[in-house]
Amino acid sequence: MENLRSRLSFGKKADDVKLRKRNSRLYSKEDESLENGALGVRVLVFSVVFRLVNCLLVRTSFVPDEYWQSLEVSHRMVFNYGYLTWEWKAGIRGFVYPLFYACLYKILLFLNHDSVHLLIWLPRIAQALLAAFADTKFFFLIRSLENHDTARWTFFCHMVSWFSWFCCTRTLTNSTETILTCLALYYFPLPGSKTHSSKKYLALEEHKLRLVTHNYIPIGTLALVISALIDCVFYKKWTLVQFNFLKLNIFHGVADFYGSHPWHWYFSQGFAVVIGPHLPFFLHGSILAFRKYKILLAAVVWTIVVYSFLPHKEFRFIYPVLPFCMVFCGTSLAHLTARRRSAAAFLLVANLIPALYTGLVHQRGTLDVMIHIQKLCDVKGNSTQPQPDVLFLMPCHSTPFYSHIHCPLKMRFLECPPDLGEEGYFDESDRFYEDPLLWLRTSFPYKSSLPTHLVLFNVLEKEIFAFLQRNEFVRTAEIFHTHFPEGKVGGSIFIYERH
Repeated sequence: MENLRSRLSFGKKADDVKLRKRNSRLYSKEDESLENGALGVRVLVFSVVFRLVNCLLVRTSFVPDEYWQSLEVSHRMVFNYGYLTWEWKAGIRGFVYPLFYACLYKILLFLNHDSVHLLIWLPRIAQALLAAFADTKFFFLIRSLENHDTARWTFFCHMVSWFSWFCCTRTLTNSTETILTCLALYYFPLPGSKTHSSKKYLALEEHKLRLVTHNYIPIGTLALVISALIDCVFYKKWTLVQFNFLKLNIFHGVADFYGSHPWHWYFSQGFAVVIGPHLPFFLHGSILAFRKYKILLAAVVWTIVVYSFLPHKEFRFIYPVLPFCMVFCGTSLAHLTARRRSAAAFLLVANLIPALYTGLVHQRGTLDVMIHIQKLCDVKGNSTQPQPDVLFLMPCHSTPFYSHIHCPLKMRFLECPPDLGEEGYFDESDRFYEDPLLWLRTSFPYKSSLPTHLVLFNVLEKEIFAFLQRNEFVRTAEIFHTHFPEGKVGGSIFIYERH
């Protein structure tokens, strides 16, 4: 009987122990969940602060599309004035992207807070917040694939990239594409990913077919239909911009009008500039993690190869594959146990210098000049003074336009649409630069037809000095633009006013 009691007593204690074990596991999962939640908040807060600082420290221009294919269109959608470039007249641009900023502008208008400063900065801030959200998702993707150490160094590589700093808060479609790529990558079934099952996705043919027929085609069709409907509303006719874009830029070669590069440009220059000081770490990491992340490496190579077939090439076109490259860079740093801190310090300094220089110094004049032009809006309301009339004698689309002054000031710039086979075509910008004095004499035969203000790069001043002197134009401002003037783009911008 005593033996039986002892056995029963022992069994009861064993059950108690098991119960406590289960409870401890439960609490462990809860603790882990709380820990992940706290880490997520810290990463998100850091990313938001970092990208907002990033946004404030980018005061330069990059390419015209940053304004002319986004903010200028949005301004016209909401305030009924703004310039639409030839792409919108040809129906090769979609309104979906500008509609996002137009909604922000509409909110400001509704709240009666549509000041020019908010119109300029609110879209940039919104872009910065989206970039911060994508940064956070990118960190947790790598953390689900790798150990904490590798995830930490991959996130470090991603955040210190000079090109990401330079681009991610700009109102460029390429910046938004990169943000969406980061978000999509989080849900892609990479090997080892905890967010999806990759085995079925990669191994079974019938499941791939099901994925295409049940997901890719319906989602793609829905996106195309929504895009077409939005474009039809704003174009006021049935327009399929995707088809028009391919027809003009690919089949008719209109993109070549904006410059062409040799086929190897991305391999010999473009990719090296975009990835910057990360390049040796990317190459090292590609060797280390080739088998595990060969699909990411294939995506990078495939993108560069495809874009290499197009004559017109730009750095920003391959920006969306940069996060893929950071996975290999982080792997490289994590394996450099002996020289890791030195390598990280090198990456930080080597990226910090170009990031600050390109963000604060290089090509800032075309934005700063609009601050001076915006002050003419005050003169416009004064009936005792001549109404301002501004002519930009610069390569077309050098500066932003109405989105950066927010008043219906009379402004004009040199037009440069491509030849679309229309009768009577001419490139005003080319005509001007062939003989600036002749163009000015022909365009303004009488003093009464002259503009009140001229905006030009300093390299043009000598060529038209006789015209300026004869018509009593006086230089009123000189604005720094770049330390590296090239061709028609000078180191400074001059504003001349007629007296």
